[in-house]
Amino acid sequence: MVVKKPLLDIVFASHKRKGVLLLLRDEPRKIDSIMEQLDTSRQALLPQIRILEDHHLVTHNKDTYELTEIGKLIVDEMNPLLDTLEVFNVNPDYWGSHNIEFIPSHLLNRINELGKCDLIKPAITDIYEFNPQFYEHSKLSRSVCRVSTFFHPMYSKLYPELMELGVKIYLVLSQEVLDRLQDKPDPAFAKLLDNELFNLYLCPKKIDVLTFAYNDYYFLMNLLRSDGDTDSQHILCSNPSAIEWGKELFQYYLKDSIPVTRI
Repeated sequence: MVVKKPLLDIVFASHKRKGVLLLLRDEPRKIDSIMEQLDTSRQALLPQIRILEDHHLVTHNKDTYELTEIGKLIVDEMNPLLDTLEVFNVNPDYWGSHNIEFIPSHLLNRINELGKCDLIKPAITDIYEFNPQFYEHSKLSRSVCRVSTFFHPMYSKLYPELMELGVKIYLVLSQEVLDRLQDKPDPAFAKLLDNELFNLYLCPKKIDVLTFAYNDYYFLMNLLRSDGDTDSQHILCSNPSAIEWGKELFQYYLKDSIPVTRI
């Protein structure tokens, strides 16, 4: 009797086997189609498919292969895991050294929806600038939503520019930032409240993140380091599922926030 390997090894120990399973997720495929998609030869591919068949993950009829019911169940579970790995593979050192505890559990469990994002490392001369990609695309957006635990010196300059273009601004600040604005008033920022496009809120919750924001094109997240320190590195995502994920994160902090009409 042949001793079979654990299914975990069958699924993940071979790039070709994993590729076959993911290709068959959507529809049955002929062997030539699988070979073309995986850029491999029949000689290299068939032994790996046989292993999948021996473990009841794949079946075939003539030259067409498809997932078994067991294979479908496993592939459905593979996708979120692979997507989550893709998120953290951008830069595991960044994710491992920064705090993500501010993300509520229901969204943390779906962090795979961020997809492949870029880790932005601004030059030292640009650390106080808004991310240029995010800002330029904010001009083309219907709205810009941000949660922040620090007062950016460019708020008073860039938000009026966006509002002149008809962009709605939703800004959620922590109690510490609002206290700072009341102790050291910024007349230009206070004037923003006179514009109906500007919406300011106070979040009573503890917010363990430097800032995160989204517009119609990007989601941006600048995490605090695990020791509480800050740095200028940030995550920038552009896929639609990441923007929807960012929107839900913003709504989580907005729902208990209090509108601020004057400072």
